[in-house]
Amino acid sequence: MAFRHGMDSQIVIVGCGISGIGAALKLTKHGFRNVRILEATGRSGGRIKTGKMGNNIIEIGANWIHGPSEANPVFCLSRQYSLLDPESLTPENQDLAIGGHPPWVPNWFSSSGHKLTPELMGPAVELFAEVLEEGGEFSEQGGEPYSSVGEFIRTEVRQRAAERWQGDSLSCQSVRLSLISTLLKAECCVNGTHTLDTLGLGAFGLYKTLPGLDCTFPRGYEGLIDNLMKELPAGIVSYHRPVSCVHWQRVVRKGGREYPVVLECEDGERIPADHVILTVPLGYLKKHHGTLLSPPLPLHKLHSVQRMGFGTNNKIFVEFDQPWWDDDCEVIYLVWEDESDLVDQVSDVERLWIKKLFGFTVLKPTERYGHVLCGWIAGHESEFMETLPEQDVTHSVTHLIRRFTGNPTITPRRVLRSQWFHDPWTCGSYTYTATGTSLQDIHNLAEPLPQQGEQPLQVLFAGEATHPSFFSTVHGALLTGWREAGRLISHYSAPSTFQPTRSKL
Repeated sequence: MAFRHGMDSQIVIVGCGISGIGAALKLTKHGFRNVRILEATGRSGGRIKTGKMGNNIIEIGANWIHGPSEANPVFCLSRQYSLLDPESLTPENQDLAIGGHPPWVPNWFSSSGHKLTPELMGPAVELFAEVLEEGGEFSEQGGEPYSSVGEFIRTEVRQRAAERWQGDSLSCQSVRLSLISTLLKAECCVNGTHTLDTLGLGAFGLYKTLPGLDCTFPRGYEGLIDNLMKELPAGIVSYHRPVSCVHWQRVVRKGGREYPVVLECEDGERIPADHVILTVPLGYLKKHHGTLLSPPLPLHKLHSVQRMGFGTNNKIFVEFDQPWWDDDCEVIYLVWEDESDLVDQVSDVERLWIKKLFGFTVLKPTERYGHVLCGWIAGHESEFMETLPEQDVTHSVTHLIRRFTGNPTITPRRVLRSQWFHDPWTCGSYTYTATGTSLQDIHNLAEPLPQQGEQPLQVLFAGEATHPSFFSTVHGALLTGWREAGRLISHYSAPSTFQPTRSKL
């Protein structure tokens, strides 16, 4: 068989999210001539998805650049493409270390229809932040004194609240503990988990934040995708082309050449390849690993796919004619006064799902958006919400807001929600480190197949779930696409690769 230069190797990328786009860009810019992307849907961007609500641009998917500073490639590219507000570019903004929790100005409302004061709520906010920060320290220490983040927070909060607030009235202590239930639900959204009881304590600190005050895209996150797509060679993406199976460890002859991989598409087309970069979401892999790869995943890799968490976090956008929150308010917390026992899930999902919605972030600036809130809801309650008719969601949200404000006349102008769990190509929102997982599981997810042998790197794995410290983020996804492209570039740069692909010896 003839010698073949690496630049002619056939590389197929499955998925045209930012991870797949990043891999394709790096490979084509390096000189690889036969790179193509197969995308199941009719659009690029994956979980980056910008929509319209009336005249407003809203993010159905990814919302922020988390940690917009020099170390964040998403920030650097967005700045290069002039996609950000001037405030987001200031050195002061980039130097802020917020530890993943922006210093938003809050309003608090109670289920009895009262606005709660900072004096009353402040101690609960401080206590929760303190315990949450300590929860992230176990990954450095090794060991796991509690089985989950939920168990750790509840135990520590109860203990410290009892000591610190013993001089306060019982009703004051109770409403503070109820706020902590709300903050637990908010943390479910941050992590994309149903409950913090399934969030592993030992691995919780693996997630690393970058400096910078989280920022958004004035004209939508998809602007970043559009700019990146313009840099790819024309015709490289095939849309509406779902892959039903990646057959690896094969010998497929085509055009006088042998290939170790063939991709079987749902439409029956069979595409031979030297390398496949799989960028499908972990949620999709969890559901379809049995059919997506043949031979199946090695056991250690399969078990990591099963162990790692992949949950749902949805948004419910609500527009009003007038604000019912303060001018400077950036986040609204809803405090259920019957939740002083530190709960982050409801007892009856179908009847009480709306209680899982912790509150709303305010879309700013008002001059751009008018009076629009984004409600956040995670877990099984969120998955159930997706199944309801839109008017039921509108009705529940309207009733909720009237109850918490004590104003029976408030009526939303329009409501729009995301439905990530029922998206067949995503099956949820993003990755979290579940109980029983460790850094090793992420390394296992990222490990290519096979690692050694005559024809290594037949199937490579990218996507947010495969980043050891930036899982669940756009920058994590992009970096892993670059990583896998780099792996192939290194492979063909190494002296040993200018050998016949299949040895005759």
